[in-house]
Amino acid sequence: MKIRDKVVVVTGGASGIGKSLCERFATEGARAVVVADINQDGVDQVAALIADKTQVLAIKTDVSQEADVKALVARTMETFGHIDLFCSNAGIFTMGGEEVDNDAWDRIWDINVMAHIFAARAVLPGMLARGEGYLLNTASAAGLLSQIGSAPYAVTKHAAVGFAEWLSITYGNRGIKVSVLCPQAVRTQMTANTRGGGVAGVDGMLEPDALAQTVMETLEEERFLCLPHPQVLTYIQRKAADYDRWLGGMRRLQDQYSDQYK
Repeated sequence: MKIRDKVVVVTGGASGIGKSLCERFATEGARAVVVADINQDGVDQVAALIADKTQVLAIKTDVSQEADVKALVARTMETFGHIDLFCSNAGIFTMGGEEVDNDAWDRIWDINVMAHIFAARAVLPGMLARGEGYLLNTASAAGLLSQIGSAPYAVTKHAAVGFAEWLSITYGNRGIKVSVLCPQAVRTQMTANTRGGGVAGVDGMLEPDALAQTVMETLEEERFLCLPHPQVLTYIQRKAADYDRWLGGMRRLQDQYSDQYK
């Protein structure tokens, strides 16, 4: 997919990865960029930054609420007629293991998993009717590997990858393209309080603008896996080749970073 003249929606667009994607899409000549986030001031600021390059809407959206996602899609369709690319990007991080309370599990599940499902429910009818459309779902390298120190993050990001796979399998022959964004540490609010990105920063902390470049390349090549840290592909291959050895390596990594996850 070429971004020029496309209508693009980005959730989690007020900061970090989402903000960089909005800016890059506008620079690449998108017909319109819809900036969605729970932070109204944030979406307004991002919209103001790109308004000289593209048509823009700033829409306050709580992606954990299906009604909000439906309203986001409906307003975009009313304004621009269709959606070419929907970037389901919003996400949160929760520390801890099985002891994390149910409310916290429910919240991270709603934002990191159900938000992708709500988006697909809302945008797929229009895309399927047109015979084309693109879904870019932000997961994490944790969804392909794991996340030391956070069971909720590891579990929800695995689920996000699994849902993206299912979408590609189910709708790939009907004109729907799907990519899943799986970075390691990126310099955002989520990693602001970690030392070098924590364990996810073993291959370096990536700037959001650099990640946006990888996203552009992935979209143009219409590849499923979007890997801003290319080392992740090697880690996946090692995991698949010898699962027990990989688990042993992850235990050693956990011991190395244990002081950060107490």
